[in-house]
Amino acid sequence: MGKSILDMGGCQSYSSSDEEDVSTLKANYTNISLFKVKHNSQHIIPSAEVKPYLKDHFLSRRITDLDLLTLSALPHGIDQQEWIATNTVSFFQHTTLFFSALSECCSTTTCPAAKCAGNLMYEWTDDQGKKLKCSAPIYIDYALSYIQEILTDERVFPTKAGSSFPSGFMFLIQKIFVMLFRTLAHLFSSHYKEAIAVELHPHLNTLFTHFITFSHTFRLLEPSETAQIDELFTVLTH
Repeated sequence: MGKSILDMGGCQSYSSSDEEDVSTLKANYTNISLFKVKHNSQHIIPSAEVKPYLKDHFLSRRITDLDLLTLSALPHGIDQQEWIATNTVSFFQHTTLFFSALSECCSTTTCPAAKCAGNLMYEWTDDQGKKLKCSAPIYIDYALSYIQEILTDERVFPTKAGSSFPSGFMFLIQKIFVMLFRTLAHLFSSHYKEAIAVELHPHLNTLFTHFITFSHTFRLLEPSETAQIDELFTVLTH
């Protein structure tokens, strides 16, 4: 994922059925502007809602044919923490760019709660340990702001030659990956139609597949965290 969204290749071609779906979605989302935690808890509220983002003909779109498992693997001679740090920064930058691209579709009105597939709702825990129920854009803003703070902290992500990573580095990485996962999971479960409308879904598919593959490679996410959206990952990696 070394390139920005703007550099990730041209638009994809669509079958006739795809074109009809895309045309309909574009008509419904004509006002879309294309480029414009600490510890968290979650709970599930029952729902029979159909998952709208599991259509194979959209999920099959990619921007690369590279083997993402090979791309995620630690290169020979590279320090593992350096490799994880570099990729974490890249995943953060791409996730932030995607959220910015779809931010006009994610508001306190359209997304009064931060949730994932199956109505899994996320709550933010503040510095005093108080759980906050907040809208998706506010939750994501908290998450991305917190990650930005960590990434720019020289004590955690040192940039000077000869500097070492702190003893709690992997713990912080795991927290970052939880926040990035929840942001991407919300975009998929709540805004995939908008992504299709502006033809960003091939990029989103590729980013999410790479992100999950990388997290599995280095065991950065607990299975309980990703369980609600495992079906999506199964389709993406089929």
